[in-house]
Amino acid sequence: MSAADTVAAKPAVRARLPEREHRITNQPGFVLHSYPYKETSLIVEVFAREHGRVPLIAKGAKRPHSTLRGVLQTFQPLQLAWSGKSEVRTLVTAEWVGGMLPLERSALLCGFYLNELLVKLLARDDPHPVLFDHYVAALNQLAHGEPAAIVLRQFELALLKETGVAGSLVEAGRSDEAVVPDRYYVFEPEHGPREAHAADTAPVVAGKTLLDMERGDYADPTTQQQSKFLMRYLLAHHLGGTPLNTRQILIDLLQL
Repeated sequence: MSAADTVAAKPAVRARLPEREHRITNQPGFVLHSYPYKETSLIVEVFAREHGRVPLIAKGAKRPHSTLRGVLQTFQPLQLAWSGKSEVRTLVTAEWVGGMLPLERSALLCGFYLNELLVKLLARDDPHPVLFDHYVAALNQLAHGEPAAIVLRQFELALLKETGVAGSLVEAGRSDEAVVPDRYYVFEPEHGPREAHAADTAPVVAGKTLLDMERGDYADPTTQQQSKFLMRYLLAHHLGGTPLNTRQILIDLLQL
C-alpha cells in the first residue's frame, strides 16, 4: 500500500465547532410565578407569546441593586430575552413595557388564579399565542372592573380549548346532534355534551347555557351559575385532582 493509499484509508477528522448559543430576543411575556434559587437568584416561570411557558434563571435578581429586581413583577407586560438550550434557560434582559393598569383587591386575586391555571395546565415550551392574547384581554378586563365571574369563565374555557382538551360545547360528541336550548346535558370531558340522565353525578346544565358559553355570552344569571359549576368540574378532571389554591380562596371570599 502506498503512502497515498494509507492517507486515503484514514477517516477524515473534522474539528468540533462550538455550538451556537441559542438566544431568544424581543419576546412579549409575563411573569407567572417565581421562587428563590441559591442565594441571589430566582427561577422565574414566564408566559411568552411565541414560546409558551418557559422557566428562566434570573441571575442576581435578589441583589439590592439588580436591574431585574423591580421589573420581574406579575401582571406587568415585559419584553424578554433569554439564552440556552437546557430545560431551564438563562434570562438575559427583561424590560417593562407598560400600558396596563395594575390589578387591585379582588382583581389581583383573580389574576393569581389565572396564573396558577397556566402554571398547572400548560406544558412547558408549548406555544399558545391565541391564549396569550386571551390572557392579556382578561388582565385588562379585570383591571377595568369588568365582572370577575364572567372574565374567569371566558378565560377558563379559552384555556381548555386552546390546549386541545375541550372541543365544541354545542355538538353532542357521541351522537353528532346539535345541542338544543331547552334540553339538559352533562359534559363528558373526553366526548363532549350528551343528554342528562337521572343517574348522572356530573353537573347538569341547560342547552342554552352551553350555547351561551360557546358564543361568550354570560349575561343570563343561570348561565353564570351553571357555567361556574361546569368549568369547576372540567378543570378538576384535567388537573387530575391537583388542587387550585387560589380558587379555594376565591370560593371562600367571593363565591367565584
